[in-house]
Amino acid sequence: MNKRSSTVSGIQPLTSQQCRSARAILKWSQVRLAAKCGLSEGTIGSFESGRRIPSPAKLAAIRRGFEAAGVVFIDQKAAVTRSGPPRETISGT
Repeated sequence: MNKRSSTVSGIQPLTSQQCRSARAILKWSQVRLAAKCGLSEGTIGSFESGRRIPSPAKLAAIRRGFEAAGVVFIDQKAAVTRSGPPRETISGT
């Protein structure tokens, strides 16, 4: 598995594992995530499988899509918070 990631001015890196985990918590398909962040399904699939690392701008778009749905990324972890404390935390490593 490819764990490389990129940083966009002040935005923490997003790993493929975090992407898969956040998508699973939200019960989103790759198609839905792609639509939410304005990218192609192929971009999401290639990133999650480790075949390709998207540009920093695309990684930021994926992150913004998750954050708009309530995902909070903290120190290489993703937690879904809707109201109150996080229900689940997933390690990004």
